[in-house]
Amino acid sequence: MDVNQAKQEHLLALKVMRLTKPTLFTNMPVTCEDRDLPGDLFSQLMKNDPSIIKGAEMLMLGEMLTLPQNFGNIFLGETFSSYISVHNDSNQVVKDILVKADLQTSSQRLNLSASSAAVSELQPDCCIDDVIHHEVKEIGTHILVCAVSYTTGSGEKMYFRKFFKFQVLKPLDVKTKFYNAESDLSSVTDEVFLEAQIQNITTSPMFMEKVSLEPSMMYSVTELNSVTAGEDGESTFGKMSYLQPMDTRQYLYCLRPKPEFAEKAGVIKGVTVIGKLDIVWKTNLGERGRLQTSQLQRMAPGYGDVRLSLEYIQDTVNIEEPFDITCKITNCSERTMDLVLEMCNSRSIHWCGVSGRQLGKLGPSASLSIPLRLLASVQGLQSISGLRLTDTFLKRTYEYDDIAQVCVVCPFWSPES
Repeated sequence: MDVNQAKQEHLLALKVMRLTKPTLFTNMPVTCEDRDLPGDLFSQLMKNDPSIIKGAEMLMLGEMLTLPQNFGNIFLGETFSSYISVHNDSNQVVKDILVKADLQTSSQRLNLSASSAAVSELQPDCCIDDVIHHEVKEIGTHILVCAVSYTTGSGEKMYFRKFFKFQVLKPLDVKTKFYNAESDLSSVTDEVFLEAQIQNITTSPMFMEKVSLEPSMMYSVTELNSVTAGEDGESTFGKMSYLQPMDTRQYLYCLRPKPEFAEKAGVIKGVTVIGKLDIVWKTNLGERGRLQTSQLQRMAPGYGDVRLSLEYIQDTVNIEEPFDITCKITNCSERTMDLVLEMCNSRSIHWCGVSGRQLGKLGPSASLSIPLRLLASVQGLQSISGLRLTDTFLKRTYEYDDIAQVCVVCPFWSPES
C-alpha cells in the first residue's frame, strides 16, 4: 500500500494499519469414497482439525477467526478506520513531534487527525499512537497522506510523509421507478408509487437492517413491504433479511400529498422532489454501512390544459337502467376558460341529457363538479367514453375516452336459470 519511500534516514518510523474486524475461518473440505485408496483418512483428518466445527466437517465455515492479511475492500457508506503509530527508532530524544493525517479524494482534502497539538518530546523506543475514523462518502481513489515533522536533539528540523492509496467501491446498485395513480374516486389526491430495486454487488451477503424512504415536505409515505397480521406486521422478505451477492430485492412505497398540498396536486407541473432512500446494512461480523441517495425526482404527469377525473361511480350497474356518475373538471392552465360540455354515445353506453351544455367560466387552478347520467345497453365490462369539452375563448376542443369502466349485469339472469 505504501507508494512513497523516504529518501533519507529518519529518527522516527511511521507505521499505518487499517483496522477492520476479523473474518470466520474457511476451509475447503477434501473427501473421497470409502472404496478409494485413502479410505476414511480424509474424514479422520477433518474431524481432528481444530478449526472445523465438530459434527459439521463438510461445511466450509469454521468457528475460528482469522485476522486480515491484506488491506481488503472498502465500500461506500462504510467507516474507514486506521491505526497510525510513530516510533522513535533512535537512541536520542526527539522533540516537537507533529503527526498529521489527511484524506485526499477526487473532490476534497479532509483532516482526520485527532489532535493538532505537537508532542513536546519522545524518548527512545517510545511511540505516538492515534486512531482515525472516517465515513466514506465518495467512490473512487482515496489517498491517506500521513506527514510527520520533528526536531532532532541537535536542533535540526526534519519532515517526511507517506502516501497510502486505496479504492472505494460501490456496494449497492439502486434503481428506482415511479408509477402514477389516482388514489380513489372520492378524492383528487394523486398517489405516487415508488419501486426501489436494490442489488448487492459485493462478494459477501448483507443483512438489510433498514430500507426506508424519507419523503419531501410535500408528501407522506406508506411502506408496502410488510404483511399485516394482527397487531404486528411481518416483512414480505421473511424474518432473516439477508441479501446474497448479486441478488436483487424490490421495495415498494406509496406517497400521497399532504392535505395542505392536496388541492394543488392535480395542477403540479414539471419536476417534483419525492424524497430520498436511507439504506442501512451489516456485513461479516456486524460491520455497519449506510447510504443515502440523492433527492429522487419525478416528472409530474401532464394533464394538458383541462383535467377530467371521476369523483363517484358505481362498480356494478343494471342493463338498460340509468345510473349516475360525478365528474370533476380542473383548469390546469394559467388562463380563464369558457367551457361547453358535449356528450357522444357509443355502441354500449348512452348519455342521458342535453349535449352542448354551457358550463360557464373556469379560472386557473379552479375545479367544477358536474353530475351526469348514463344508460348501458350491453352486458359485461364496458368502457365509459365520449365526453368532449370545448373552450369557446380559444375554440379548442378536448376529448376524453376510456374515462372509467363499469360492470353491466342483467338483474333477471342468474346462473341457476
